[in-house]
Amino acid sequence: MPRMTEEEAWALDEEVTKNPPRVDPSKARHVSRMVALDDFTADYIMSVSAGTSKTPSEIIGELVREKLAVGV
Repeated sequence: MPRMTEEEAWALDEEVTKNPPRVDPSKARHVSRMVALDDFTADYIMSVSAGTSKTPSEIIGELVREKLAVGV
């Protein structure tokens, strides 16, 4: 996918500022406090969560701690 030009970025910013997306939190598929997840990642975390009886936050925390322990 080609990168956006500076002009396109400013035009997009103006469009989104004037017409913010309408979001209904009650229809959210996945609730997330800090980040938006792609469907594959969200499904993986929810599957691991269901299989281990841990919260999604606990799963993400473990994954982050593993990454840090490896030194990445």
